[in-house]
Amino acid sequence: MAGTVLGMIRHVVVFTWSQAADAQRRVATLQALRGLQQDVGGMTSLTVADDAGLSEGNADTVLIADFPDAGAFRRYAQDPVHQAVLAEHVRPWLTARTAVQYEV
Repeated sequence: MAGTVLGMIRHVVVFTWSQAADAQRRVATLQALRGLQQDVGGMTSLTVADDAGLSEGNADTVLIADFPDAGAFRRYAQDPVHQAVLAEHVRPWLTARTAVQYEV
């Protein structure tokens, strides 16, 4: 449900990779995602991590990014560098993706 958001935004994305995403591909993808904080900016923090493997059936990777406001998130989401990372390193290797943004 969309609404007016005034405060800090947390963006959480959960990725499940295809079987074609071997270990080398996953390392490259995580590096590309982690580089977004420097290459795109606008966020106050960024965590990108692989699942710890504690429960069967979990997704593979999580990205958690904090933004000072909704405008900063929207600029990040539309940034050409971000879009290029998605096109090259994420979408070709995805089986599933789930995301949520919420006010912190």
